[in-house]
Amino acid sequence: MTTITTAQTLGAALRSARKRMRLTQPNLALAAGVGVRFIVDLEGGKPTVRLEQVLRVVDALGGSLALTGLDAAATQAEEDRHGA
Repeated sequence: MTTITTAQTLGAALRSARKRMRLTQPNLALAAGVGVRFIVDLEGGKPTVRLEQVLRVVDALGGSLALTGLDAAATQAEEDRHGA
């Protein structure tokens, strides 16, 4: 498991996974349904990328995201309060 603390560490982790899978940036963009420029920005650590597209890229690479260190009870209370 990789701990992601910055946009740069996320980009580096995704670039490493893409290369391990021997995918080019255009191949990954096509598989994820995003543009090549988005992949370039994401791998470069751009902090303002769209989360929905990040999740598509992670999924296309066969990964998933997990949050750790959050109090489950507090998280559930927050979801209940916001109707999520």
